[in-house]
Amino acid sequence: MTLTLEEIARRLKGRIEGDAQAAVSRLSGIREAEPGDLTFVASPKYASDAANTRATAVIVSEDWTRPCAAALVRVANPEKAFDEVSRWFAPPPITYAPGVHPLAVIAPSAVLGKDVHIGPFCVVEPGARIGDRTVLVASNYVGAQVKLGADCLLYPQVTLREYCVLGDRVILHNGTVIGSDGFGYVQEGAARIKVPQTGIVEIGNDVELGANVTVDRARFGRTRIGCGVKVDNLVQIAHNVTIGDHSVIVSQVGISGSASIGQRTILAGQVGVAGHVTIGDDVVVGAQSGVPKDIPSKSFVLGSPAIPHDRFAKNHAMIMRMPLWREKVSALEARLAKLELNSQT
Repeated sequence: MTLTLEEIARRLKGRIEGDAQAAVSRLSGIREAEPGDLTFVASPKYASDAANTRATAVIVSEDWTRPCAAALVRVANPEKAFDEVSRWFAPPPITYAPGVHPLAVIAPSAVLGKDVHIGPFCVVEPGARIGDRTVLVASNYVGAQVKLGADCLLYPQVTLREYCVLGDRVILHNGTVIGSDGFGYVQEGAARIKVPQTGIVEIGNDVELGANVTVDRARFGRTRIGCGVKVDNLVQIAHNVTIGDHSVIVSQVGISGSASIGQRTILAGQVGVAGHVTIGDDVVVGAQSGVPKDIPSKSFVLGSPAIPHDRFAKNHAMIMRMPLWREKVSALEARLAKLELNSQT
């Protein structure tokens, strides 16, 4: 596809600065862009990149004042506008026709909704219920008595273990496992004896879980992920964890058993949460933090153990000054040694 800046600005309800007839046929990042590319800038930290870009045009905010080597398309929200443009240039979306592939295995007692797509090598066990227009792409396993809502999308090799309940419009990416046993054992002498994991996993509406996410079933009761929660790849959510609505869990987070995460809370990459900890609503936990105790709502914490952001920043500034202090202490020790030597003579 090739579009002129005039056409792009018209569709975005934006304003052009530069050659309105200049054409673009590709999208690119600001640093990698070449002539013929359209890119965007949403933050002043990329100002130097905008000044040196080789792109034909850059989507910027209405109040952008920094130099730019390309034509500008001014809009209210550059990131949102670029997302819209990316859909124009994207290949057609993959669609899945209703029906059951002949290589799928569906138990006679399973209930399939209207216009469901079941791809090859899928297995749907007895008593499972799959909602209208839900898609199982291929090689999915839906366990006995699972309830899967409407308009869900399961990419290949997703596993839903027995009795789990998922809401509508849930997206599960490749390799995700819902309802595996929680990690529960009691010690008898030198041996560890498995504790039965008899609960379920319950997932709300509009949840998206990335590739290779694992959500363990509860020891009893339920492990619950609220509505609108978004989870990145490679996240472990242990037994009896609860995650509030619209929270965000970034890659490689590990949440231990019976922890409670509030609504609209963000756990950044590689955060570790100890068992039975409560994290409140609207909390941000910075990357690689360890959370050993409760965190109140509306906090921003960093570090291991996690502490308030402003305190972490002060501590870090002190650590960065330690080489200077070491030099000063060494100089003082040398002066003291010299004074002691002079006093002896």
